Amino acid sequence: MAAPTGNKFWMLRSKHGRDKLFSTPELLWEAACEYFQWCDENPWLSKKAVQKTVSVKRKKGKKVETVNEQQVQQEVSPTSRPYSLTGFCIYVGASSKWWSTFRAECKNKNDEDFLEVIARVEETIETQQFEGACVGAFNANIIARKLGLADKQEVDHTNAGKEFKSFSFLPYTKEAESVK
Repeated sequence: MAAPTGNKFWMLRSKHGRDKLFSTPELLWEAACEYFQWCDENPWLSKKAVQKTVSVKRKKGKKVETVNEQQVQQEVSPTSRPYSLTGFCIYVGASSKWWSTFRAECKNKNDEDFLEVIARVEETIETQQFEGACVGAFNANIIARKLGLADKQEVDHTNAGKEFKSFSFLPYTKEAESVK
C-alpha cells in the first residue's frame, strides 16, 4: 500500500540516512583490537602429511615380531592468522570500499582523531604482516606483493644508453637507411 498523497511523515524524522558504523575513534580502535584478538585466538589449522617410522607388532606363527614400518600420518598444526584490512572490514560488517570512503571523508573533514586511529589500524596490520613474513610465519612472497615491497629492477632496453641502429652481422645497404 502506498503512502497517502500529500503526507508529511518524512518531516517527522529526526535523522536521515544510515547511522555511522563508528561514532567515535575510540569505538573504531576498540573494534580493531577485538579483531586483532580474534585473529590471535583463532589460528588457521594447516594439515601436513608426515612420514613416520612406527614400530608394529606382528604374529608369525607363535612368535611376535616387532617391525618398523613407514606410515604417512596427517598432522594438524595451528598457524597464526595474518591481520588484514579486508578481514577487519568483514569482521565489522563493512566492505573495503567503505573503509576507503571512510578514510577519504575523514581526510576531507580534517578529522584528526579518526585519521590517527585509521593510521594506527593500518600500521598495525602492515607491521604484523611484515614481521610474520620475516620470521617465516607467513609466505614472504604474498606479503611482499600485498605490501607493495616487490623487488623492482629497471632494465635499459637500449644499447648502453645509446640508440639501437642495426645488427652488426647484417650487411649495410643504403635502401635500409631510406626505410627509416
